[in-house]
Amino acid sequence: MRFEIKDRDAAGRICRFYTLHGTVTTPTLMPVVNPNKILITPQEMKKLFGVEIVITNSYIIKKDEKLKKKALDEGVHKVIDFDGPVMTDSGTFQSYVYGKIKLDPLEIVEFQRDIGSDIGTILDVFGLPDEPKTIATQGVKETLKRAKEAVKVKEDMLIACTVQGSTYQDLREKCAKEMSEIDCDFFPIGGVVPLMENQRYSDLVKVILSCKKNLNPSKPVHLFGAGHPLVFPLSVALGCDFFDSSAYAKYAYDNRLIFPWGTEKLDDISDLPCSCPVCSRLSADELRKLDEKERVVEIAKHNLYVSFGEIKKIRNAISNGSLWELVERRATSNPYLFEALDELKKTRNKAWLEHSEPVSKNKALFYTGRHTINRPIVYRLHNRLLNWYKPFFKDILVFPEAEGKPYSIYYFDEIRKLDDIQVNLVVDSWLGPVPLELDEMYPFAQSVFPSMVDEETKKEVSKVFKKFVKGKNIFYWRGDDTLKELQRKNGLKTKKVLDRDFMRISAVSIMQFGKDASKALFNGEIKIVKSKKTGKIRNVYCNGKHILSMRANDGLFTLKIEGGKLLHKFFKYPKLRVVVDDEAVSFVKDGKSVFAKFVKDCDPRLRPLDECLIVDKNDSLLAVGRCLLNRDEMLSFDFGVAVKTREKNEF
Repeated sequence: MRFEIKDRDAAGRICRFYTLHGTVTTPTLMPVVNPNKILITPQEMKKLFGVEIVITNSYIIKKDEKLKKKALDEGVHKVIDFDGPVMTDSGTFQSYVYGKIKLDPLEIVEFQRDIGSDIGTILDVFGLPDEPKTIATQGVKETLKRAKEAVKVKEDMLIACTVQGSTYQDLREKCAKEMSEIDCDFFPIGGVVPLMENQRYSDLVKVILSCKKNLNPSKPVHLFGAGHPLVFPLSVALGCDFFDSSAYAKYAYDNRLIFPWGTEKLDDISDLPCSCPVCSRLSADELRKLDEKERVVEIAKHNLYVSFGEIKKIRNAISNGSLWELVERRATSNPYLFEALDELKKTRNKAWLEHSEPVSKNKALFYTGRHTINRPIVYRLHNRLLNWYKPFFKDILVFPEAEGKPYSIYYFDEIRKLDDIQVNLVVDSWLGPVPLELDEMYPFAQSVFPSMVDEETKKEVSKVFKKFVKGKNIFYWRGDDTLKELQRKNGLKTKKVLDRDFMRISAVSIMQFGKDASKALFNGEIKIVKSKKTGKIRNVYCNGKHILSMRANDGLFTLKIEGGKLLHKFFKYPKLRVVVDDEAVSFVKDGKSVFAKFVKDCDPRLRPLDECLIVDKNDSLLAVGRCLLNRDEMLSFDFGVAVKTREKNEF
């Protein structure tokens, strides 16, 4: 099985999933195709919506003698007339809906294999929400047993082993951990349809997180039965790759139209609030007047247009780094979904999500409401500010939030007046305290907040600010009166103008590489080169050697090999290291990127897009590069690039 990450944001990821019948780009939606009742043919789906993979039910095929014979003789792809990848379900959901059905767990897996399914599914035990824990425990035990038996007979077919456990987080964790130790290829999260039907989105979030935290990150995750676009953005942000939808057809038969914010009955719509090809061609009245069969088909097409449109929005959001904004905006459409985001404020969940969060993004951080301040990247920023960064002086001068950024430009005249006073300059922003030497660093400069924010944001920012200034002397800028007060204080006057450029490179290096990074990098004669056009720092030299370049887009450093040597010498193993096996050493020495399968170990503090040191098993520095994966991913994936090599060490 080949599965590799191509792009990412939050815990969401754009991946390539390779099967015998073609490559699938995730996140994606698999329309459910009922072979007895095909509303829209898979080939038409491919043409209209770009469908790359569909899912059909092997139980339905098996119990119909005619379909069974054709499937065994010609394959499942011929049965539904689709030349792309086909996943088959086993009948578990039918057991949930209709009660127990007669199926042998091993026999149904072998049947899926024999009809040529690209991905077959085990016959898991459907766990009902809030069922007695003893029953849920037994269901997990039986599901794991069936998974172990299924992998023995799957042969070339990829096998989907469903994670169950009802709403008991410890059972979900146990099931996910043990599934990850089995030779599974695909991880559906099952038993969630009743949660979605009853809009229990907080419980859905708990289930997804309990599973994802414990699943092998190198395998696709499928949220089984999630066919409504309302849940797509949040589920992707939590790490789900696949969804399946029978809702597009079920809702169509009931004259219900799917929209990103929910579902509407056709009879309740005066004007179609959509610009898909169906709604652009027909009015609500014209749709109502259609023959029933034709109307059902048109509504089903609309439902798929909207569903796949949301998938495209999610992929775009991942690519430009705005997935959390999409999640938060979609959540305002539904009070239960909005409430579910509160689960992500819990420290343990923010800490886990932060591991997958890139260190910077292509788009500014936009405030959308009270959940913004709890995003994983803000959680990381505050942690580093409180635990890594250390103010230069014992006195702090606080400026109010400014109308323009970067703050050092907005407060340029004020800063010049303070150039010979030993005082830390800090802006009290809605993102938290911003030391002036960090004001160009992502996301301080690359963020957009309104002039007024919600009370929860105010409370969180105030809490961080109090921790940041604890033990320091605080002054609030009131113009020349504050300046005179500072000048009168004994010991604040320096003999020379402060080197705020040096303060900037020191502070950024600490926030980026860790405590004491400035001691490692700037021990010698320092030369700072600025852009003639903007006046901003571009390159840093130490003892005549180019060690760092400061990026204009995010105010962070690109690590040069000479800087890498300094960090490597100063920091003990495994700090900042990615360790490659012997087979990869010669390739890295040639400047080639590091593939995940060659990574033997990695500093657990490295995050996606972090600068890193590439070393061999003896801790010899081979090159510097930029991580594309976190540690768990590097040690799990067998495909794809783990580190993009920037500059090799010349031996």
